[in-house]
Amino acid sequence: MNHTALEDPLSLLASDFDWKREAQRNITTLKQLKEYIDITPEEEEDLQEVIYLHPMNIPRYYMELIDKTDPNDPIRKLAVPSVEELVVAGHMGETTGDPYGDDQHDKGNGILHKYAYSALVIATEYCAMYCRHCFRKRMVGLENEQTVENFQEAAKYIAKHPEITNVIISGGDPMMLPTKLLGRMLECLKDIEHVNYVRIGSRAPVTNPARFFDDSLIALLEDFNRHKALFVPTHFNHVREITPLSSEAVARIRGAGITVNNQAVLLKGVNDSAEAIENLMNGLLRIGVNPYYLYQCMPVARVRDHFQLPLKLAVDLVDEARSRLDGYAKRFKFIIAHDIGKIEIIGRMGNKLVLKQLHVRQENPEEASRLFLRELNETGGWLDDLPEVND
Repeated sequence: MNHTALEDPLSLLASDFDWKREAQRNITTLKQLKEYIDITPEEEEDLQEVIYLHPMNIPRYYMELIDKTDPNDPIRKLAVPSVEELVVAGHMGETTGDPYGDDQHDKGNGILHKYAYSALVIATEYCAMYCRHCFRKRMVGLENEQTVENFQEAAKYIAKHPEITNVIISGGDPMMLPTKLLGRMLECLKDIEHVNYVRIGSRAPVTNPARFFDDSLIALLEDFNRHKALFVPTHFNHVREITPLSSEAVARIRGAGITVNNQAVLLKGVNDSAEAIENLMNGLLRIGVNPYYLYQCMPVARVRDHFQLPLKLAVDLVDEARSRLDGYAKRFKFIIAHDIGKIEIIGRMGNKLVLKQLHVRQENPEEASRLFLRELNETGGWLDDLPEVND
């Protein structure tokens, strides 16, 4: 993609640009990657092992956002494999392949039912880009048994559970499915009365924004939104991901009457400063995206050691950023997405981390909305690393 296209998103709308053809041009091999980035023979051997374990998939559009002269470029860290991914468990502590407890709540056919009122459907293992910090790294881009085989069967499960008030179609990235297939999925949910709204989680507005220049996709989303409220949670992590193209993609989604919320992850070397958080949240608001969640990086194998920040440092960074932000920009919640449920990091009092349980497992309803404390230390980056405080 040339520089002109990046500067003028409307030029793509007037051309024969095809998002599917562009996806087929993604960088998936080291040979292709070396056209953009210098790699030593020693690095190549290690990176080949990384790619074997966790495939590489980088849109050429996204590659153009990277500063090729800077090996520590934050955009590069999000997309390009690193030898650091060979570290399974390092100085930050133990890791897991399933930090959010997906396996325990797998109902089959792609359905994860962790919270009584929400059903998450993993529709595909494919993404526009395979992000190096992904918490579903063990399955994204790889064949697995947790993706939906028959969405009609998934919809039958949802229809039989009247406690389910909302459905999240996730992955992978459902927006990278063919429009007709996505339409059939949405059609299955349209008439389930107890489902108040549907979310389609997608990073494609960031990594392959041209997907949303497909008028048939926008028409599909707009039509469904007339019948049942539709939301698109997306995933900007750095202000430099907010480009004319990604801004136009968001504008087209919003033009269909759909609310776009952002769920970022706090990542070492990417957005680990108050200034970076401030710039991201303000940048999102400028293009009409609501700052919703900022996640603490999960203790994922081959991710935690080089992306996770100690919570003591993280909570101070977030508080400093919030002090600079206006009301709408500081509405986001700083979240630990733990196996026991979603936990909001409220702040700290001295060396005590103040937390609130937002969502709980179905089997532990008494923990809903509880406040609790943990003792901070210099290295702990996850709830399990911090001792309980009982007084």
